[in-house]
Amino acid sequence: MNDRERFVRTMHYQDVDRIPFWDFGFWTETVDVWYGQGLPRDVWLNTYFGMDRQYEHFPTNLGMMPSFDVVVLEDRGDSEVVIDSAGVKLERRKDGSSIPHFLEFPVRDRASWEEMKKRYDPTSPRRQPEYFQDAVRTRQDRDYPLGINCGSLYGWCRNLMGVENLSLAVYDDPGLVRDMMRHFADLAIHCITPVLEALPLDYASFWEDMAYNTGPLLSPKLFREMMIPEYRRITDVLHRYGVDVVYVDCDGRIDQLLPLWLEAGVNCMFPWEARCNDDPWEVRQRVGRDLLVIGGIDKMALIAGKEAIDAEVARRKPLMDDGGYIPTVDHRVPPDVTLDNYRYYLDVLRKAVER
Repeated sequence: MNDRERFVRTMHYQDVDRIPFWDFGFWTETVDVWYGQGLPRDVWLNTYFGMDRQYEHFPTNLGMMPSFDVVVLEDRGDSEVVIDSAGVKLERRKDGSSIPHFLEFPVRDRASWEEMKKRYDPTSPRRQPEYFQDAVRTRQDRDYPLGINCGSLYGWCRNLMGVENLSLAVYDDPGLVRDMMRHFADLAIHCITPVLEALPLDYASFWEDMAYNTGPLLSPKLFREMMIPEYRRITDVLHRYGVDVVYVDCDGRIDQLLPLWLEAGVNCMFPWEARCNDDPWEVRQRVGRDLLVIGGIDKMALIAGKEAIDAEVARRKPLMDDGGYIPTVDHRVPPDVTLDNYRYYLDVLRKAVER
């Protein structure tokens, strides 16, 4: 059974020889630490660790186009104030060791949004790869899963406005927020449709990151009013072309948003942060097999050591046995996970995913 067959069958609760063997990825600092612990410097990490081929998207570009020129406004020694490639004014450490301090965002009102909207023109020829038919042809008879990126609704609004400004705008100027989300949905539909017409795909994805450790950044009421209609426009297109695995990448506690995503046609949750959320097996007992999950392995267990790793993988075994689940660490592997602990985790997980 190849990687594509294994993914498709797992996500449809069908028999497989084993569950896909994936991971989320690694922080750059983690890899730097591992070099000092014996990791070779001249290897592809997924290949070196024996991972299946994963997380590949057709190269359609829904992003800001063109991006802003990066401008350094002030040098403050260890840090600098810049306008970054997204047009955000921020202070960041030069060594990149912490989250930047955001100072000003490019979308402040309707006028600034109308200017920004030009950078999200759905009709730009650079949205698709230059040699589109070749890109399609080389992926027709693939043996690995391939998806399509559908962008973001809340997440991109937040990036352009900031959490505080967006939180006020949903009440003070809801028409502006609706227009932004509608435009991002239009952009996605315009760009994914020719790909869906040309190529059978295995999944689709959204990125939101719209929750923190105790709940969502947008109320369920506003999610239903503002986001579900736009999601449905996109997922209806996906379903029309046979794409019925649609995941959303959202950190934090997602329990209040989960039934709304399912209603909107988004049926796979990723990366299911273990410390923030209920056990996904228990949640599936409540909501049913419409729920698919990727992730859910608590990264803190990999820090704690072998006994914790054994217990954490065993805790996810009922979900593995049921199907519709691909176990991965619930975010990028942090640098306080030793290389030995990570290798041990892979050995334990490799045995767990076998049938």
